[in-house]
Amino acid sequence: MPTVTMEETARAVASKLRDNNHVAYFAGGCVRDMVRRLPPQDIDIATDAHPEEVQKIFPRTYAVGAHFGVIVVLENGFQFEIATFRSDDAYVDGRRPTAVHYSSPEEDARRRDFTINGMFFDPTKNEVIDFVGGQTDLKAKLIRAIGDPAQRFAEDRLRMLRAVRFASVLEFEIEEQTWNALVQIASTITEISAERIRDELVRIFLSRHRVRGWDLLDRSGLLRAVLPEIEP
Repeated sequence: MPTVTMEETARAVASKLRDNNHVAYFAGGCVRDMVRRLPPQDIDIATDAHPEEVQKIFPRTYAVGAHFGVIVVLENGFQFEIATFRSDDAYVDGRRPTAVHYSSPEEDARRRDFTINGMFFDPTKNEVIDFVGGQTDLKAKLIRAIGDPAQRFAEDRLRMLRAVRFASVLEFEIEEQTWNALVQIASTITEISAERIRDELVRIFLSRHRVRGWDLLDRSGLLRAVLPEIEP
């Protein structure tokens, strides 16, 4: 019996959403990998279907963030996070918005962290949908915050560590305004949980470019903030 791949299954999931009169795009990091001609590790799907509509369409689901419009669909042994296009209200805890509003694909893209993670892929037309210049920054090997970098980092402090991780793992540079904003508020990284910080540090230090990651952490001031005991 032929094996059904993750991408084939994701395309079938998106097709089923479209058959029910909904828009469905691949979203985020998987699109970045596809543009770079790398196999994605997982595939997230963005749609105009609301969570309750997703649960009606697919028999096997569970909610991981229904308040934020996210439902996990189980198909062929794979799990796909299906998120409703949304815009976010203010962030008050440096981690999550106080409320979300269902919106358009473009508004959804503009709330995301970095341009290289803000693209969509239409599996019907096999084309990238890019509202934020992600393809240009991929070619230039740049990590650039979407919109105002200071605002993006203030919304979720973890994005500072993610910028370092992407820059080190992908061997990219951090765009100047994004870097300056990161350095300016690096000391606030400790406002998020130690567990979230630990998980990102582990991913940086286990990568084959860990030395570059350490250097970026050091130069940005993040290292002093999260590991003050290593300071002389």
